[in-house]
Amino acid sequence: MTLFSSAAAPAGSASAASERYTIMGAGLVGSLLALYLARRGYPVKVLERRPDPRLAGPIEGRSINLALSDRGWRALEGVGIAEQIRQVGIPMYGRVMHDVAGNLTSQPYGQNNQAIYSVSRAGLNRTLLELAEAMPGVEVQFSQQCLNVDLRTRTLELRNTATNEVHNHEFQRLFGADGAFSAVRGALQKTDRYNYSQSYLEYGYKELNIAAGPGGTWQLEKNALHIWPRGQYMMIALPNLDGSFTCTLFFPYEGPHSFAALQTPEQVQAFFQEVFPDAVSLMPELVEDFFQNPTGSLVTVRCFPWAFDDDVLLLGDASHAIVPFYGQGMNAGFEDCTVLNQLMDQYGQDWHTIFREFQRQRKPNTDAMADLAVYNFEEMRDRVADPRFLLQKKIESKISAQYPGRWMPLYSQVTFSATPYAEAWAAGQQQDQIMQRLMPHIHSEADYDRPEVQSLVAAEMKAKS
Repeated sequence: MTLFSSAAAPAGSASAASERYTIMGAGLVGSLLALYLARRGYPVKVLERRPDPRLAGPIEGRSINLALSDRGWRALEGVGIAEQIRQVGIPMYGRVMHDVAGNLTSQPYGQNNQAIYSVSRAGLNRTLLELAEAMPGVEVQFSQQCLNVDLRTRTLELRNTATNEVHNHEFQRLFGADGAFSAVRGALQKTDRYNYSQSYLEYGYKELNIAAGPGGTWQLEKNALHIWPRGQYMMIALPNLDGSFTCTLFFPYEGPHSFAALQTPEQVQAFFQEVFPDAVSLMPELVEDFFQNPTGSLVTVRCFPWAFDDDVLLLGDASHAIVPFYGQGMNAGFEDCTVLNQLMDQYGQDWHTIFREFQRQRKPNTDAMADLAVYNFEEMRDRVADPRFLLQKKIESKISAQYPGRWMPLYSQVTFSATPYAEAWAAGQQQDQIMQRLMPHIHSEADYDRPEVQSLVAAEMKAKS
């Protein structure tokens, strides 16, 4: 394919064809990794537990929309497909908050028309799969459930879920990109001194839908992520190309306002009418969606090491699943592919060094991103409706414009830069302390230009540098 002709296998990689690579998982990260490896001339076999998603149709109620930001775009550019994806994404330039009375406030995401993009998970996965399968040397097999990984003999025991036949597959090098409940990681967890933890929020999520208007028009502002913050819970909505919005209700499992408390159609209708009145009129299938779509759980996974010798490496959610509140789960997984590709450029086929450096670089950053995701949940749920919070964000934007290069808002560092997550989180915490000192002196946007406030800001910037 001419799309990849500029990135053929690197010079000196004559042994590339003798290397055999197995990727467990044909989701977003596994498919993208297959493209990166295939560009180097490596034979790649991708094994996926699910049936072919291009034939099976969408999985209703499962994270239909994702937010692509700079780290994800950089990874897609690395295999030459960013523009193709951009054509089927919808830019979202900021948040629009809906209060209980239906009043709207907005907050831009960044500067100079910076946007995150709403993309279809299923559509993006289909595109990546088709591009991977079109590459020479790539084979994708679906309905392959991994029953066991024998690290000693480098053998996978697989069950074909369509035929129930069990067979073995020998691997030379195995990449586990098989999600938060990874079978490959399960094998590593049985090795000596393996660290693993999983932590669930007391919240679940449910996918709902805002219908398209007449002629496929959008009934809310198209180029925004919509949030209905309600203190202990919230609903968000991302736009789709067909004029609809995919909504996600993040809601406690138990309590007076919870999934457990909504058991009948009448209770659901009454609750949404009271709490989300401007949305419920746009949701004709609310009751059906609520009871038909599953309630998903929200888990953070941390583990280490991610590598076993130079035989096995974990990527994406298999090594660092996070909750979705910064829109960085997919972007962090895609950035794994970028970093791994850079290390392959640097170290050739010295896989022991590549794997060691990969986990050394990525582990602190994905741990930081896990903390950031929970932090942003609390911010989106509790603070985005607070006028003082919105004023603080405007003041931060003014500081950033006045001191470019010395102040970048935390969200921009995470979303619109390649700053390592751990560095962004540390800088964000420092800047939050500065804002706590400044905000008692600022009661309106105009206050920022007062000489005494400018002096305080200048002093903080001097101390910061």
